[in-house]
Amino acid sequence: MTKRRVLVVTYFWPPSGKATVHWPLSMSHHLPELGWKPVVLTIDRDTFAHVDMSLGSKVDSSIRVVRARSFEPFDAYRKFLGKPPRSPLTASEVISREVRGLRHRLAIWIRMNFFVPDARVGWYWSAIRAGQTELSANPVDAVISVGPPHTAHLVAQSLAKRFSIPHIPVLIDPWVDIVYYRGFHRNALTLAVDRFLERSVMRTSAAVVFVTKTMRDDYVAKYPFLGGKASVLHWGYDEDPFRGLPPARARRKEEIVLHAGNIFDYQNPRQLWKSLQKLVRGGRNIRIVFVGTVSPGIRAAIEEHGLRSRTEYRGFLPYREMLKELARAKYLMVCATEPRHVPGKLFEYLRTGKPILAFGDDNREVEEILAATGGGVLLPFSAGAEEFFRSTKRLRPDPKLVRQFERSVLAAELSKILLKVVKR
Repeated sequence: MTKRRVLVVTYFWPPSGKATVHWPLSMSHHLPELGWKPVVLTIDRDTFAHVDMSLGSKVDSSIRVVRARSFEPFDAYRKFLGKPPRSPLTASEVISREVRGLRHRLAIWIRMNFFVPDARVGWYWSAIRAGQTELSANPVDAVISVGPPHTAHLVAQSLAKRFSIPHIPVLIDPWVDIVYYRGFHRNALTLAVDRFLERSVMRTSAAVVFVTKTMRDDYVAKYPFLGGKASVLHWGYDEDPFRGLPPARARRKEEIVLHAGNIFDYQNPRQLWKSLQKLVRGGRNIRIVFVGTVSPGIRAAIEEHGLRSRTEYRGFLPYREMLKELARAKYLMVCATEPRHVPGKLFEYLRTGKPILAFGDDNREVEEILAATGGGVLLPFSAGAEEFFRSTKRLRPDPKLVRQFERSVLAAELSKILLKVVKR
């Protein structure tokens, strides 16, 4: 049977180690089993995310990857702040409000008001040229774009219009009011342009995929015309990396509380540090481990509660190593600040079977997922966590219920959406 072809426009692709890479990578892996041949349009380099060379082995050799150069404003940002070229930049560092220098504040203002829809807009024109060259020679039946960065949706929208093919944007996070814009000034003209671009992509798309129900509902309320073409496919997890994962044990019977992924100043669970301080004083051998970047405000709060000697900052780790850290932990922590956002790590946490401690104010979707699977609890940021650490024996995710979030299951649903729009 001849496979239909689908273009996947994604800024992040191996060897990028950015967490956002996993969804398009997994979908591209599973879609061929469902009668689709993916072609990937991405960048030729990634100057922002860490590199994970191990992910290259996950890319099937039959997948054609088209790369286009990108002008990166982060290169100018490094130079402006006096940082060495190619020096690492973390998301927490770039948008932290704890960094008070005039240069940093000016750079943030420029970032928020001159780069629309996002700081990856320098990729737009080269991606358009590369995409047009590819599709002129090798036509496709549909185009999927994954964002953020939402520049990817603009690239896909242009190509879809040029070649008269259906476009399916996949929104991992909201667009105009994405959570990390909170607390930063964006002028009226910038917001007007951004809202115009968002509405345009929503209107011209053949279908739109959201990774949370709450985000879908929010967008449908905002744009009623989305009602008949909006679907939900959760972030999910891949089963393959968990196979053969060696059992890992904590050193010296430590009770490791682990957070994986970026954690920002606005996600600071201050009462948790107070609870952990009490547990340590009561004789519990608690250790806090962060895998990923940690903002200055979080580090300062840990220092204030006397927990620095019990905290380990592992930084970025290759994906497989991160999973080993999850296996070593006793408790897994996640901060679900944005009510429309379900952190991607939640699904990998559920797959491990470890008790999950989530913090979030009014995040009903995270609360529902944890309650339905039996995997953990969601507490408000103002709450302490002593009760959680006393009652974790009853918190164990049901593997059968967790399996609905496996990405091979999600890919089958994506294939149905593709078939629906292609047959119109």
